[in-house]
Parts: sequence; C-alpha cells; structure tokens
Amino acid sequence: MKSAFAGLFCLALVPTLAAEDPQIYVRKLEAAYRHARTLQATFLQEYSESGRVERTETGTAYFRRPGKMRWEYVSPEKNLFLVDGKFAWFYVPADHTASRVAAKESADWRTPLALLAGEMKVNRICAKVGLAAEQPKDTALVRLECTMRGTEKDTKAGKPHDTAYFEVVKETGELVRVVMTSAAGLRMEMRFTNWKFDPAVEEALFHFQPPKGVAIVDGDQLIAGPGMGLR
Repeated sequence: MKSAFAGLFCLALVPTLAAEDPQIYVRKLEAAYRHARTLQATFLQEYSESGRVERTETGTAYFRRPGKMRWEYVSPEKNLFLVDGKFAWFYVPADHTASRVAAKESADWRTPLALLAGEMKVNRICAKVGLAAEQPKDTALVRLECTMRGTEKDTKAGKPHDTAYFEVVKETGELVRVVMTSAAGLRMEMRFTNWKFDPAVEEALFHFQPPKGVAIVDGDQLIAGPGMGLR
C-alpha cells in the first residue's frame, strides 16, 4: 500500500507536457521571427509517399517581408521555388520550364511558410493548434500539431485538411523541423539549421525573371502533389 502511494506521489511530481498550454510555444515561435525583416536558413527536405522516401533535397531558403521567400535547391539538382508576394513560381533549369500560380491558390506545402516573412501569426495558416501526442526525444524541443486551413477551392470541394507538425526550441521558439502530411499518404519533412536573422538579402532575389527560352505554364501543372515538383 505504501509503495503504491509512493508511486502516485512520484508521478504527481513529474510535469506532463499534456498539461502545458500549447499557446506558450506558439507565442514563442511567433516572437522569434516577428521582428526580422529578412531571414536565411539551410534546409534539408525529404518527400515521402505511402511511407516510402521518394526524394531528398538540400539548399538555402530566404525570406523577406512582406510575404516573400526563395528556396534555392542545390542537391541533387538545381531548381527554384519562389513566392514574390503575388505569385508562387517553380522553376527547373534542366527542363527549361517554369510554373506560375497565384500564391493564395497554390497547393504547394512550402507556400504557407511565407508566414515567416509575413505577420507571423500562426492562426493564419492553422485552424487549430495543439501539442502533438508524440513528442521529440530531445526534451529541449516541443512538437506542435497544426490542422491547416485549406484553400478556398479545397474548402468548397470538401477536401480533408492537411496536418503540419512544427518542432521548435522550447526556450527560444526557433523552428528546427516541419512535417506536413495529407490524408492521401503524402509527407514532406523539412529540417532547418543555421538560421540568420536580418542578413543582407537584396529585394531583387525575390523576383523571378524567366531566362530566355523558358516556357511559362500557368497553374499547378508542374506540381505532382503538395510540395512535390515533377522532375
């Protein structure tokens, strides 16, 4: 009997993450990026379908207020994803083709991350935020689960909402990992390192000027699924 009470007493002394308010970490994430006019980070992106890794890529991402970003992929091949504040562009130099779609209509999973260069309000892209049931082994991190807001077109079509998981440093709110999943079994993971706040990033970097001979395709024709450009 005594040991049972002792066990319950010990459990009472262990703080559970489930009892914490997720908004504490949402506010830290927002505060970490709200005041920087420009941002830069190294990223590793992994795309999976039905549990199988289809592609792993690396590069550098740049963000600039208001709502602009540039993803320069360098490995295994060069390509570019850019949001200029109005359009989302996807360009594969080897294919001599670029796609263009209104940013607010883009189904690409990278587009919502323009949040980092916008008002930095998580509720702009998340209809609901809570603590993920499965937390990182690294206790310095916390994983937030976000039920993403769909596009107007998706909402009208009754499409299920995608889910995003944000891993942030508890102390600073710095974003280290994003995982996005869909009901169709698609998954995209992005890991960020080497964050730089207010680096010297020129405005011209966020404007796409198609090279001579590059065909422009309107819409998401070059996007095979959220976050996945055709190769």
